[in-house]
Amino acid sequence: MLHYTSYILNENTPWVTFVHGAGGSSSIWYKQLRDFKKEFNVLLIDLRGHGKSKSPIYKKIKSYSFDVISDDIVDVLEHLKIKSSHFVGISLGTIVIREIAERYPEKIISMIMGGAVMKLNFRGQILMKLGDLLKSVLPYIVLYKFLAFIIMPKKTHKESRNLFINEAKKLYQKEFKRWFTLLAEVNPLLALFRIKDSGIKTLYIMGEEDHMFLPSIKKLVQDHLSSKLIILPNCGHVVNIDQPIQFNQKVLNFIKQSTGTLN
Repeated sequence: MLHYTSYILNENTPWVTFVHGAGGSSSIWYKQLRDFKKEFNVLLIDLRGHGKSKSPIYKKIKSYSFDVISDDIVDVLEHLKIKSSHFVGISLGTIVIREIAERYPEKIISMIMGGAVMKLNFRGQILMKLGDLLKSVLPYIVLYKFLAFIIMPKKTHKESRNLFINEAKKLYQKEFKRWFTLLAEVNPLLALFRIKDSGIKTLYIMGEEDHMFLPSIKKLVQDHLSSKLIILPNCGHVVNIDQPIQFNQKVLNFIKQSTGTLN
């Protein structure tokens, strides 16, 4: 089973489950934890190979798929007897959450998609294919740093960029390759998610400087009646780090509205 940390406020209080992105860990939510655990039960999860979720604590497989990754998280919910939860994700974590919504909709009360990845534009596709070709030649951290600078290029993104690079250094080379291969092949799945409205209340919260992923999200929310979009100013891809005060406020309000607890 994946490594997790839970903070229980009250057994009758709704749960909020946080899912990090590729190369990160549950530690990236440190700017959210204090505010959220005051009002909700909180579950932090480390994805396969990330943080403290290192083998042999889960079954080894040669290649990853998003149904396997999502099942890992559902296993934790079942273990803790959590019937349903609000889910907050960042970057790749938003794809994992959307996969759970597709296969286990009863597990999700609402989805909060920070720096959501629902389409790789042409530039992104070229970068991923190039990276897939080079992943066996270049040290993975060199490749990860390059991608981090492409996605988070500005000086104002430095904290987010450095955090993810430092977390990525803790990955094993083989683990990085598995995740990179998974991402390089994700476009058909994302195409399905863009077409199909999950019907679950969804907040997309994006940075105005998220040049690679914001355009596709703007289009998506026009077609999905269950979704809304908030764009945070002076903010890049990793919105929960770049603008934590605004992120926390907007997300907490959305969750309270979704559960009918907003005063």
